[in-house]
Amino acid sequence: MKNPAEENGPLRPHSYDGIHEYDKRLPNWWLFTLYATIAYSIVYWVVYHQFHAGLEPGLAVETTMRENQQIAAHRATVLSDELLWKMSRDPQVVAMGKTTFDNMCASCHLPTLTGQIGPNLIDEFWLHGGQPLALVKTINDGVVAKGMIAWAPVLGQQKITEVTAYILSYHQEGEPIKQAPPWVPGQSMAPPAN
Repeated sequence: MKNPAEENGPLRPHSYDGIHEYDKRLPNWWLFTLYATIAYSIVYWVVYHQFHAGLEPGLAVETTMRENQQIAAHRATVLSDELLWKMSRDPQVVAMGKTTFDNMCASCHLPTLTGQIGPNLIDEFWLHGGQPLALVKTINDGVVAKGMIAWAPVLGQQKITEVTAYILSYHQEGEPIKQAPPWVPGQSMAPPAN
């Protein structure tokens, strides 16, 4: 049997808390990693800090973030009645709005939008305003007193905009908007005949 000193090499002369170290050379892979890191840092320093051949990574990230914010601001459109009417004529937007409506709203307003627990959405009578932005506000904020939750946290602005476009697809821009009498579930929205 070999002596550990012969197998692992000589011990270093010092001792820390009774612990002795072998006097061995570091592995080649470790030395390669060390020297490669040193070489990389020198090249990095020369390229970015001496010759300014490229943007420093921190500045590059800031520049990219600033450009992305400008692109997002350019693409963002202010929601308006005109935009919502335009979206209501786009078959793709209306189809996405119908899917969301069928999944989330049809239980109260029926798939036909004629109302059951919630009011009719296809006639000219409106409880909370029939303008597109009024619809968005009603869907966003809900009508808690009538049992309609605020849908903004659930659906998000994109889906609410699509649902509004879907509802508006049953209407024409400029059609008369009449104030509906107080809604009673299961009743028609039309006012009683005189």
